Amino acid sequence: MKQFFKFMFASFFGTFFSMIVAGFLLIVIFIAMLAGVMSSAGKDHKEVSKVENNTILHITLNTPIKDRTSENPFENFDFSTFENSNNLGLDKILASIEKAKNDDRIEGIYLDLTFVNTGMASVEEIRNALLDFKKSKKWIISYSEVYTQGTYYLASVADKIYVNPAGIVELKGLATQLMFFKNMLEKLDVDVQIIRHGKFKSAVEPFMLEKMSASNREQLEKILSTAWGSMINGIAASRDIKTATINELADGLKIQDAKDALKYNFVDGLMYKDELLAELRDKLNLKENADITTISLGKYANAKSKGKTVKSKNKIAVIYASGSIVSGKGSKDQMGSETISKAIRKARLDDDVKAIVLRVNSGGGSALASDVMWRETTLAKKAKPFIVSMGDVAASGGYYIACAADKIVASEKTITGSIGVFGVIPNMKGFFNNKLGITFDGAKTNDHADMMGVFKPLTGEEKDIIQIGVEKIYDDFITKVAAGRGMTKAAIDAIGQGRVWVGNDALEIGLVDEIGGLNRAIEIAQEMAELEDFSIEGYPLIEKTPMGEILKEISNDMETRIMKAKLGENYKYYQKMESVTKNTGIMARIPFDIEIH
Repeated sequence: MKQFFKFMFASFFGTFFSMIVAGFLLIVIFIAMLAGVMSSAGKDHKEVSKVENNTILHITLNTPIKDRTSENPFENFDFSTFENSNNLGLDKILASIEKAKNDDRIEGIYLDLTFVNTGMASVEEIRNALLDFKKSKKWIISYSEVYTQGTYYLASVADKIYVNPAGIVELKGLATQLMFFKNMLEKLDVDVQIIRHGKFKSAVEPFMLEKMSASNREQLEKILSTAWGSMINGIAASRDIKTATINELADGLKIQDAKDALKYNFVDGLMYKDELLAELRDKLNLKENADITTISLGKYANAKSKGKTVKSKNKIAVIYASGSIVSGKGSKDQMGSETISKAIRKARLDDDVKAIVLRVNSGGGSALASDVMWRETTLAKKAKPFIVSMGDVAASGGYYIACAADKIVASEKTITGSIGVFGVIPNMKGFFNNKLGITFDGAKTNDHADMMGVFKPLTGEEKDIIQIGVEKIYDDFITKVAAGRGMTKAAIDAIGQGRVWVGNDALEIGLVDEIGGLNRAIEIAQEMAELEDFSIEGYPLIEKTPMGEILKEISNDMETRIMKAKLGENYKYYQKMESVTKNTGIMARIPFDIEIH
């Protein structure tokens, strides 16, 4: 008995001591994070308060690029260095390149590209901003050890493109792969009950097929061919290479190494880093081994513009609507109907806001939540000019909330459309009965009181009821799109059916009004509101976050980072599997996830 109490006391003491140590470490980590964030912010402010003459803007884009730069200092905190990584959103990337164009302290841009972690439309907007920068007659030099197709497309605007002699330039065309869960679900005895409208509404195909349907393959091949055509047209124009030659090189995989890239005029030279630095010194008229003054894009974004900043009472509200559409406030990577509706309403009722730009970057989600936000867009349109700017994707529910706008602006490579509706109701009865030995029984007052439960199959009557609901939502969807676009329901139905379109094609069929990025949408808003001067105000407005929410966000972020570290490239498959369990109810969503590489 004595040994028992001795062992129990030792275990208790060990556990208690471990808890104290863990708690202390958490406090130390949190304090270090605060110090890191604050010192990082302080250093940035100190270093960028003055931009020196004869400076190069150093651009790297290897961190995820969202539409809007986060104001939360913890979101971009790097636990490995205890510093703020100062990630920029597309908004500040574009603004910084524009600022550098007119800043005589900036001599040129050094593109330091390995990979670009964002969608095709965002790459297009950055590329267009760099093309506009060149109008200043300043130079752009690009250097990398490896150019992926996305980074090369961006780099192709440069006056000179260099690659490491042992480096690689990728050229093979575009492809996409989809995951299908049908066989796995069958092995688990899970029956996914699907009700949909639209032969192209292929978001449900992973649950019911082993491969793409003919209609889904048709739309994906169209998207890929249009996007690839746009890419090689841009490269051809910048590098003076025929598009037929680019396709021939891609089909034959003829660019195998850096020497091949030089041979076929894809790069201007093979260089080691020291040779690149010598080239940059020459551009700046510096002596050999002299220090080169550079400023990172993140720090330059916080630098003061040279000259006076024009202040205006007139505002154009830019409302950022990103992520999967859900009801309520939504979380970090979701578009909550309550949050976005409140932002649109606040901008509509603000007399200083003369026009509204809704920046949509979403593949859709809840049909109900989409309709809630659509209502606010119609009210805003009646009050003042209302423009939609489409990002990488603005499809299904993302198109639903856009369709009422005065003007819709999309990138050539924006994925949009997907006007269709579906419902997913998993039946887990077989899984629990056959795999786990768990059975269910219950009681009810009415025939369909247990409808939509996941532990029993739908009856034929219940399926019919849900199908009627799906048809009603689809009819409402195309009715609202037809009204917003000034087209007939029949015309919308013909290009609807859940089909996905890329920006250029969407322009031809009338789903969008103009090809362009966020800056073009703001220009249209300015023109429609007849403003000579204005300032931009981002929505939803940034509110102070309670400490409890900050700690919760840190905890969630740490969990995500651990999963990413453990799974690596396979993390994306974990995300897709996780989404399978969350897709319930009637949805207006793009065909699963289109990942183009």
